[in-house]
This record gives sequence, structure tokens and C-alpha cells, in this order.
Amino acid sequence: MKIDNDFNDIDALGDNHVGSSSDTPMRSDAFKLSNEEKVDIIKDDVRHIMETLGLDLNDDSLKGTPSRVAKMFVNEIFGGLNPKKKPSASTFSNKYKYGEMLVEKNITVYSTCEHHLLPIVGKAHVAYISNGSVVGLSKMNRIVDYFAKRPQVQERLTIQIVRELQRVLNTEDVACVIDAKHLCVNSRGIRDVDCSTVTSEFGGQFKEKETRREFLDYINLDTHF
Repeated sequence: MKIDNDFNDIDALGDNHVGSSSDTPMRSDAFKLSNEEKVDIIKDDVRHIMETLGLDLNDDSLKGTPSRVAKMFVNEIFGGLNPKKKPSASTFSNKYKYGEMLVEKNITVYSTCEHHLLPIVGKAHVAYISNGSVVGLSKMNRIVDYFAKRPQVQERLTIQIVRELQRVLNTEDVACVIDAKHLCVNSRGIRDVDCSTVTSEFGGQFKEKETRREFLDYINLDTHF
């Protein structure tokens, strides 16, 4: 296994950063603690990290940071770990018989790389072809946001969005493309500020070249899939 220069311990890399499942890896006791209990524990851990780095937590600018970070982790950027926050995606009958693809493009993605806990920022483009049901447009944004608000890898996020919409709409005809910047690449390591990562998941009719090309044309993505 090739090791970056900033890693001396091969075990620190895990299995070469390869996830074992399209589901977010969660322990069975993940929700044994309340959010308040998690905040208290994480607050102490953040304080310990900052003190280890040599920071003076008596400074007015820093003394509230452990609490702020803990609340942010539990209630905001990792809030999508809690299934209770999963958006309710009500569907409606496609009474107007719209039979073409529906595309929701440029959905903002804010997520967190699970390898370095640094931001992933970009856009998701989602489409489906109705099988008799339609879903409210904002629900598509909410589904993207829910699965993004957890430690992630972009490939898994793309798959999770498609699978959830397939479940909600009862159709395989769902597609998602995500184009995002990873700060673990842009701000550390190689520090390539211009590069981004594109992932895709195509289901049902979107696996067909013509339908897939139509979707990519809608989102103006000049990429060969």
C-alpha cells in the first residue's frame, strides 16, 4: 500500500479509505446517549484537543469554542446521522400525466469528509421519471441535505440519495450527479484548490445512453459517462 508522506503508521489509513457498505457505518448503540449527553462528552474532547495543541482556553475568543463545536457536530453538520431527522417525503398522484424526466439541478451540498472531517462543498443534480407519483420539489433538496449531514464519502452520498428517492417514488428511474470540492484535497495534502470530484448513480431508464445523455445535457455537464 502506498503511504502519503504525512502518514507514518500504515494502520492509520484503515483499508485504504475504502468503505465497506453503501450504508453509513453506525454502531448498534449509536443513539443510546441523548443529544445533550453527546454534546457534553464531545465538548470535553474538543477542549482536550485544543489544550493539547497549546491553545489558551481562558482567552475570550477560545473559551466558548469547545461548546460551540460540540453543538455544531451533534445538532447541525452531523444531524443527518439521526433517523428521526429524516425528511418526510410525501408523494402525490401524477394527475397531469407528466411523462418526461423531472430535474432538480444545483442543489447545494454541504457535507463532511469522513477521512479527515473536513468540508465537502458542491452541487447535486437529481432527476426522476414518474411512475405514477411525484414528490414535492423541496423534498428532493431535503433528502440531499439529510444524507449530506453526516461524515461521508461522495460515492456513498450519491447512492444514498438515489436509493431514498427510488423508495419514496417506487421507481428505479432516478439519477443523481454530484460535483463537489473536498477540502481534504483542496486545503491539505496535495492542496489542489481547483480540482473537484464528480460522482454519479443512474437507475432504471437512466442507465440507457440516450436518457442519461439527456439528463447530463439538462445539467450542462460536459462529462462522458
